[in-house]
Amino acid sequence: MNVVLPIPDDLAASLAATGADLSRRALEAFAIEEFRAGHLTKPDLGRMLGLDTRDALDGFLKAHGEFEATTIADVERELGILQKLGI
Repeated sequence: MNVVLPIPDDLAASLAATGADLSRRALEAFAIEEFRAGHLTKPDLGRMLGLDTRDALDGFLKAHGEFEATTIADVERELGILQKLGI
């Protein structure tokens, strides 16, 4: 699906002057807001943005201030794994 956004020509010109792709910026802004609202899962977000790897998706999320919360249980589990490995 394609979505059309009406933007006054003078504003569009000034926004495009940065050299950034306005269509891509609008898609990314929409996608991150829908992800934050819980309307998209991580796989949905990656697919919507054409991000082919988990690293690319993680990079996008970090660039937009989205970090996975780490719990005490996560840290304890990882510590147990490291101890089993002798690290």
